[in-house]
Amino acid sequence: MFHHPQPLRDANASAGEDALGDLPEWDLSDLYPAPDAPELTKDMEWLEQACAEFAADYRGKLGDLDAAGLLQAVQRDEEITTIAGRIMSYAGLRYYQITTDAERAKFMADCQDRITAMTGQLVFWSLELNRLEDDSLAAMFAENAELARYQPIFERLRAMKPHQLSDELEEFLHDQSTVGSAAWNRLFDETMADLSFDIDGQELGLEATLDFLTSQDRTERETAARELARVFDSQIKLFTRVHNTLAKEKEIEDRWRKMPTAQSARHLSNHVEPEVVQALRDAVVAAYPKLSHRYYALKAKWLGLDKLQVWDRNAPLPLEDDRKIGWEEAESTVMEAYQHFAPQMADIAKPFFTDGWIDAGVKPGKAPGAFAHPTVTPVHPYVMLNYLGKPRDVMTLAHELGHGVHQVLAAEQGELLSSTPLTLAETASVFGEMLTFRKLLDQAADQNARKVLLAGKVEDMINTVVRQIAFYDFECKLHEARRSGELTPSDINALWMSVQAESLGPAFEFMEGYETFWSYVPHFVHSPFYVYAYAFGDGLVNALYAVYEEGDPGFQEKYFDMLRAGGSKHHKELLAPFGLDASDPAFWDKGLSMISGMIDELEAMEG
Repeated sequence: MFHHPQPLRDANASAGEDALGDLPEWDLSDLYPAPDAPELTKDMEWLEQACAEFAADYRGKLGDLDAAGLLQAVQRDEEITTIAGRIMSYAGLRYYQITTDAERAKFMADCQDRITAMTGQLVFWSLELNRLEDDSLAAMFAENAELARYQPIFERLRAMKPHQLSDELEEFLHDQSTVGSAAWNRLFDETMADLSFDIDGQELGLEATLDFLTSQDRTERETAARELARVFDSQIKLFTRVHNTLAKEKEIEDRWRKMPTAQSARHLSNHVEPEVVQALRDAVVAAYPKLSHRYYALKAKWLGLDKLQVWDRNAPLPLEDDRKIGWEEAESTVMEAYQHFAPQMADIAKPFFTDGWIDAGVKPGKAPGAFAHPTVTPVHPYVMLNYLGKPRDVMTLAHELGHGVHQVLAAEQGELLSSTPLTLAETASVFGEMLTFRKLLDQAADQNARKVLLAGKVEDMINTVVRQIAFYDFECKLHEARRSGELTPSDINALWMSVQAESLGPAFEFMEGYETFWSYVPHFVHSPFYVYAYAFGDGLVNALYAVYEEGDPGFQEKYFDMLRAGGSKHHKELLAPFGLDASDPAFWDKGLSMISGMIDELEAMEG
């Protein structure tokens, strides 16, 4: 059954400016030359026919197929998934470029409606596959090696077997999705893109306003924080309605599917055991005092403050250079770091810069944040940034390019097996960041430069690990509370503040209005419980990087094998060659101790 691959939306990605050089834009013609291109029309017509023929050939007949017949059916499903994914990738990426353009929004919605209607005929496919007997499937895998290659797909489907509804209900849910969660997602996106913030008489969008929170000027940071609070509060009823509705819709579907918890569906789709996620969550929460609490106490001292306000959280250090980094310098920094690790990595990354695979500038109506979208395996990924020339933006480039390299390598698996579970999808991106950071650290001119780099990396890791686990706890509380009834804005605000105070620690005071800042986080709307994947990825990469630094023989080769595997192997299998196991609670402590080690070094500099 077709699932449009979501772009990997990244948290904490900031937003562009003129003095940065020639910022690249997407060339989407590798997908289609234009919305009215004959190639797109032809693919849409092919898809309509292919879905109808697939349904006619296989509905109610899967039990009669032999191994060769089942392989042919899987390959036909894969081709349908590829063409549908190609169309929706094109429509989606065009829309993200200017979300306020009515024609682009309509084109995407029309494509979505048509494809949802066509693929509605295929809902039977996964349901009937799950009715095949385990023994007969095992025999077919043993007989046909090509079919056995798709075994991980069957295993994931079968994990959903206990939560499957009747064919009719599954078809209804599929058809209804465009006016359900997808419609609320779109309302949220369009509302966010339309928000306008007044900073000293200048009308700005969300990205540019959030960017002021990293300004050297404390008054500017405070102005931006208070203006964000004012505008969020003016829309709080709408954001509360969106969250209430989506959480309730999820609760209804989870109840019908007999999911044990609100998080279960995410764990299943991530192919990760609940106890592994719980071990990660518990390890991070237990480490708050030695990570975020300790670091922010240091930061208050550096800034000469008794207490930090929320607008100081991402403030640059007083000795930080606030020069803008041009696009060419950003490109060479990241490419040299990739080249130093492995020339192959730089070779894969090069066309992103030369062939129109990156859209970097900040433009009116452009979707906020940053992502890497894999599109479909016969084409290539596209990376979106909102590049403003800050050191953090260079790290965002390294991060998204890591996703891109991963997606290019995993494409060798073909459409159905290339998609990596979210928990491992963040591995290459965070590793790419770490390579870039280590290169910059080695080149640091003096102790001050080293301190700024270390502090920046610690902040990024706190944002990736501590902040995202606090987000995860907030979502767990939100979905749990929604089960008891409708939530008011103040209910949701209170849940938000409970996790913020716990995770950020005693160094902080919270301004009035900060309680509404849950409202702009897109992950809560687009992908419930997605956020723990960041912490999972960061912890995993820290452990991996430790193995690399210890001089593990053949590390690069093993690393590329892991990325090439895409979604064809479980995390246990992928990490085994490195001697790592994410189900061991000590594994997470290994990753977290790398962060606390950096804070140790920063404390020692205070001497």
